[in-house]
Amino acid sequence: MDKLIIRGGRQLRGEVLISGAKNAALPELCAALLTSEPVTLTNVPRLQDVATMRRLLDNMGVKTQTRGERGGMTLHAASPINPEAPYELVKTMRASVLALGPLLARFGEATVSLPGGCAIGSRPVDQHIKGLQAMGAEITVEHGYMIARLPEGRTRLKGARITTDMVTVTGTENFLMAASLAEGETVLENAAQEPEIADLAEMLIKMGAKIEGHGTSRIRVQGVERLHGCEHAVVADRIEAGTFLCAVAAAGGDVVLRHGRADHLDAVIDKLLEAGVNITDLGSEGIRVQAAAPAFDYLQAISFRTTEYPGFPTDMQAQFMALNCIAQGVSKVTETIFENRFMHVNELVRLGAHIQIDGKVAVVEGVRALSGATVMATDLRASASLVIAGLVAEGETVVDRIYHLDRGYDQMEAKLRGIGADIERIK
Repeated sequence: MDKLIIRGGRQLRGEVLISGAKNAALPELCAALLTSEPVTLTNVPRLQDVATMRRLLDNMGVKTQTRGERGGMTLHAASPINPEAPYELVKTMRASVLALGPLLARFGEATVSLPGGCAIGSRPVDQHIKGLQAMGAEITVEHGYMIARLPEGRTRLKGARITTDMVTVTGTENFLMAASLAEGETVLENAAQEPEIADLAEMLIKMGAKIEGHGTSRIRVQGVERLHGCEHAVVADRIEAGTFLCAVAAAGGDVVLRHGRADHLDAVIDKLLEAGVNITDLGSEGIRVQAAAPAFDYLQAISFRTTEYPGFPTDMQAQFMALNCIAQGVSKVTETIFENRFMHVNELVRLGAHIQIDGKVAVVEGVRALSGATVMATDLRASASLVIAGLVAEGETVVDRIYHLDRGYDQMEAKLRGIGADIERIK
């Protein structure tokens, strides 16, 4: 099992190329199931979850081929397709549920394993099931699988008004894909508004879908009989960009994040500016972040609450908490999305952080310096917080179980090393 060794105390300078977003690439790979024509994606990140999704699609009978060096991939889902997502292939990845809507919409049936992934709390699929049932699907859950089919005599899902009990990103994505081939109009109320959803909608529109309102809480989809192939570039990963913003803020330095989208990170950037970090929006060129060192001499502790987009993202909570650990003052971090997303706290404490947990609130008292130690990654974003802490800790930090990191960050240690970090991967 791989580990990272980090020797802290070095400032970061140079440029980082921000990869395509995992949370856009995964549904867009599944969207290839909606057409019998080839679909070409570019800027696909090199991640473990992407590789898992590709193996799943290969297993279904989709022909996948890597194209060029910039993360290009062509997918051709010509019949016959086996509409099944087995547990053995998807047990490490919750995004497997994204195959449900496209398979059901195009082939009229699907057997999809209940999803796995990070153990950060409950992520119920009942909203997916209710929404697709509203579109006419018959769905049962048996032996760990969702088994879905169209009623006898029907060849297409039917449009419906779907109002979810909670904002669900993957649910919105599933309904978008399913509704694109449904009969009639589908209206999604309480839809998620993340940039990755808008990017998926733009891809579907290129394929011939009729979608309005994406990027808002109310999306209208007029179903069409068939979709065609397209070429589409995956949007830049705002969480990777936010993670590098926090890394530079912690370690100090001057870094340009190429392809980073400041307009997708308003809530995070506002908090970083409030903390004392200098951030410049370079438009299409990316984002520039400048910070002094040591962080404790200038960084102010900032309280925040996670919430759905466009609020502060839960996927940035752990990284920003690592910043608060070395900032002046006391901050409160309130996690409202996932109930088990403070598992990184005990590992940060091993590095010398002062953190107390009270239910959904973590109280962080900043310290001047952290001390290197061996720590264990517990989930994807927790891994990133430990790397950030290691960049500023005195001495050597060893981050174990970094397979979590590889699920969501494209060669993170190589990118950090390229801007001056003393970091290496060992087998």
